[in-house]
Amino acid sequence: MSLHTFTILALLSVAPVLPLAAQALEPADAPVAVLPTALYNDQANTREASDSAKAGIGTSALRARLDSLLPGQVRPFAETDSAADAPTARALTGGPACGVKVACALAIARSQGAKWVVLSKVSKTSNLIWLLSAQLIRVADGTIILDDSTELKGEPEAMIRVGMRIFADRVVRTVRAGGVVTNFPT
Repeated sequence: MSLHTFTILALLSVAPVLPLAAQALEPADAPVAVLPTALYNDQANTREASDSAKAGIGTSALRARLDSLLPGQVRPFAETDSAADAPTARALTGGPACGVKVACALAIARSQGAKWVVLSKVSKTSNLIWLLSAQLIRVADGTIILDDSTELKGEPEAMIRVGMRIFADRVVRTVRAGGVVTNFPT
């Protein structure tokens, strides 16, 4: 046996390889809380009244996709929104929306019995450049499993919808795999 072969075998013997299922953190059917998409346009070169609608578009696109692909797992949106708007939630954040503070999002998810919480934010840079930031967080320990940031260029409404659907698909794959991240659709 060559030294090279011996080295490879020695490395393999000390590095346990667990099957994908053994790495799962949560059941594939674990409940998911989805907070409303937040808007951040403080850094924009121009602010417009229509900017706030972009957060609503993001919320609708993300929730529709997750609700259709994870039937029965997504916590009721009205309950999530009500909890996120409650004075206790605002007290946790010091004023900003609950969906921009992980501690608040985790509290909302725990109150709903969710194992996962999804946060998203759209940020305006200019009329043609927006940024989508989104996270999937494991509620049990607050670990951020997915942390996506995507620059959206072009017509904002269409790009926000596309960006949210792409992120939602990543969330679905990760939740179905129990928290194991994969970029390869099945």
